[in-house]
Amino acid sequence: MDKPFSQACENNKRPILDVLKRAFANSKQVLEIGSGTGQHASYFSAHLPHLLWQTSDQVHYHDGINAWVSESSLPNLSKPIAYTVGVDSFPEGSFDGVFSANTAHIMQKDEVELLMKSVMNHLPKGGVFCQYGPFTQAGAFSSASNEEFHKSLVERGYGGYRDIDDLLSWAPNLTLSEQISMPANNMMLVWTKS
Repeated sequence: MDKPFSQACENNKRPILDVLKRAFANSKQVLEIGSGTGQHASYFSAHLPHLLWQTSDQVHYHDGINAWVSESSLPNLSKPIAYTVGVDSFPEGSFDGVFSANTAHIMQKDEVELLMKSVMNHLPKGGVFCQYGPFTQAGAFSSASNEEFHKSLVERGYGGYRDIDDLLSWAPNLTLSEQISMPANNMMLVWTKS
């Protein structure tokens, strides 16, 4: 099978890695929620050899993820677990880190709320959740293009952008320790389990 490819993943992988190197410096096992094409998992696990990187996503993405995992042949990169928020129970494992990129604006509001609560409940004290993507702050969009993209997502039946205030309210035991501006009007939210 030809490996799936996302230009967005290619464009943002280095800036994301710069954050993950610091945020996951003391982590041992990371669960990636929504591994998508598998590109991020392949790239990050190669550059973060101290981490065991567990991919996960809906089953129809697994062939593509497995193509990247197989080609990478990395001892710290695992084949995907079937995980759909709201359908499957949270993946089992000793995860002290969670990473998710560009998932919150695709999911429905109740699914994002469940995601935040699930991560909060399953991370150990001091565990880290790195959440990448576009968000609103106090209801405001960071750019006109973000507002247009949000509207197009909603029109197509996706959940659209989530507000950081909502995320905070859904996960009271997660502390938003860093809020980093990223390329293309995205953000990296670094949460720590308190």
